[in-house]
Amino acid sequence: MNEVTNKAVIVFSGGQDSTTCLIHALPQYDEIHCITFDYGQRHRAEIEVAKDLARHFGVTAHKVLDTTLLNELAVSSLTRDNIPVPSANSSKDGPPNTFVPGRNILFLTLASIYAYQVGAEAVITGVCETDFSGYPDCRDSFVKAMNIAIETGMDYKLRIETPLMWLNKAETWALADYYNQLELVMNRTLTCYNGVVGSGCGGCDACSLRAGGLKAFTENRGRVSKTLKNKINL
Repeated sequence: MNEVTNKAVIVFSGGQDSTTCLIHALPQYDEIHCITFDYGQRHRAEIEVAKDLARHFGVTAHKVLDTTLLNELAVSSLTRDNIPVPSANSSKDGPPNTFVPGRNILFLTLASIYAYQVGAEAVITGVCETDFSGYPDCRDSFVKAMNIAIETGMDYKLRIETPLMWLNKAETWALADYYNQLELVMNRTLTCYNGVVGSGCGGCDACSLRAGGLKAFTENRGRVSKTLKNKINL
């Protein structure tokens, strides 16, 4: 195992959130290692987007892992083409059908193993408790529990960082804008559950969250940017 240095591993999907996390991490770490997961997802076009963005930002390494076993085990509209993704106006009672059970448990575990091998001190993930996705594995309590379990199981000091945890979508857009990368995140990331780059299909729940956040940011840029700086040390 390598000696721990100023390195980070980013769980990187090529979406708005993980790309913003990458942009935020670049000036903070000497090495950035991105890890992307191919689990046979409906919107697997995100893998090529992630590759393109990793090249664009010149990360130290970008690993794409085959995790299609997850697809076999986890039934979700993101793993089954015959289950429609929820629309922007669909009601929610519990996690939406886009929730992939165990996904972040697996992803954070594998990213942490990779961090151990390359001697990274942090694993960064773009999960967020305040964007109303309804995913239980995006909650702060889950991440903290995983961090303890991983450190205990590997006997290795590691931080799981969640820079977006307490940001709303408008503030996430403001963070990209702070680094002068708003246009790139708008046009080259893929958040859409139906696999459409940029503004997306416009009809799925992910597109609705993304568009609503962008609208809130552009209409209140100064206030949102000020709130962001009060939440994050910029």
